[in-house]
Amino acid sequence: MPIFPKSLKKGDRIAIISPAGAVEESQLRKGLEIIKANGFEPVLGKNLYTKFSNGYQYAGTEKERISDLNWALNNDEVSAIWASRGGYGCQHLLRHLKLSKFRKDPKWYIGYSDNTVIQSFLLKNGFASIHGQTIKTSSFGVSDESYGLTFDILKGKLPKYTIEKNEFSRNGKAEGELIGGNLALIYALLGTPYSFNFNDRILFIEDIGEHFYALDRMLMSLDLAGVFRKIKGLIIGGMTNMGDQKDNKNYEDSFDGFAYKIIFERIAKYDFPAVFGFPNGHIYDNRPLILGAQVKIEVEKKQKITFG
Repeated sequence: MPIFPKSLKKGDRIAIISPAGAVEESQLRKGLEIIKANGFEPVLGKNLYTKFSNGYQYAGTEKERISDLNWALNNDEVSAIWASRGGYGCQHLLRHLKLSKFRKDPKWYIGYSDNTVIQSFLLKNGFASIHGQTIKTSSFGVSDESYGLTFDILKGKLPKYTIEKNEFSRNGKAEGELIGGNLALIYALLGTPYSFNFNDRILFIEDIGEHFYALDRMLMSLDLAGVFRKIKGLIIGGMTNMGDQKDNKNYEDSFDGFAYKIIFERIAKYDFPAVFGFPNGHIYDNRPLILGAQVKIEVEKKQKITFG
């Protein structure tokens, strides 16, 4: 059973780091104010706004980003770690992460997108994390619940969700440990020591900006790796900016119907319940999930997700 970090109290410090893509100060301003308004103190990593261009605009060199992440993980004076954004670059850090002090005093790690690989690393080492909004997304004008529910988890309150059924939803009930995150990163970790353990788990997937054939290729890889034979249930979140913008009239939709059809067809031969349309991912209403938590999914007249 993965360890839940301790709940935060007013005045606790939250480390803000950039483990992947570069960010501008203006993009984090609103998110940092939200943290302060909720009674916590943001502590900025040394390389939070650093930039390093090497085929991609990273938030610093690998050494700089590793330094900030290890500082945050093992800092006695911070109680949680919140990623500024995703993008690309977290895979660079996996071989260099240190959990010496973290093991004795674990902290909540909050992020999504490219942060999936860090969250998989933490889960492999026995620690739960929060798959939810990054700090940068506050500058886009996202839903209040995206952050409010995350603060609830930090304070010790477990979420419980009831949402409408989707046309592709598959009825049934299942319980298990929740794993997953961004599909592209779940796919990228397959066959590595950092891949999720899929046995008897509830898998969550979301993605953005993939051509439909690329989505199918990732699903086929999961299928060929035996993932769908191993899991007990599936939760599908946001699938947005999929396909070609010129041809896809649903390009801006949070839950692209054609992407959902591809997923539905790929899992058709397996017998597990599937929640389609859960509000988590690269979307306006990104409600947090706890990776590593025991979760129960029920798909009947409604779709219910209960943590406990």
